[in-house]
Amino acid sequence: MKRKKQNNFQEKSKFSRIDKLLEKDNHLLHKRKLTLGQKAADKLTRFCGSWTFIISLFIFIFVWISLNLTAYFYRWDPWPFIILNLTLSCLAAVEAPIILMSQNREEEKSKIKMERDYLINKKAEREVENIQKDLTEIKRLIKNMKK
Repeated sequence: MKRKKQNNFQEKSKFSRIDKLLEKDNHLLHKRKLTLGQKAADKLTRFCGSWTFIISLFIFIFVWISLNLTAYFYRWDPWPFIILNLTLSCLAAVEAPIILMSQNREEEKSKIKMERDYLINKKAEREVENIQKDLTEIKRLIKNMKK
């Protein structure tokens, strides 16, 4: 009997430890304060990954090329469109690291969620084991009552 109480105490302490870890992970996921740079990176990533950005970029390129091909006087970027190429290259060079920063942060969130799911599964497994032990004990008691 003493051993059973000790096992129950150990199980409860394991569950409380898991509950504390889950609470800590929830706090990390939902109460996390982002820096100004992180917020800006997330907003830029959301915008650059939208159809609005893609369509506006195509419109910008079309207008740029059209104005340079049809202008009789002041052509600021003649045929091979070197300035347009430079502009698009600079845009890609700036966007790529910002998008990677945002993706790294999403990966961190995903890792925390996976660890949380693992802890929940472990807790559920232990609870099922305890229920199974209780059912076995109940079956044993019922058999003893019948005798």
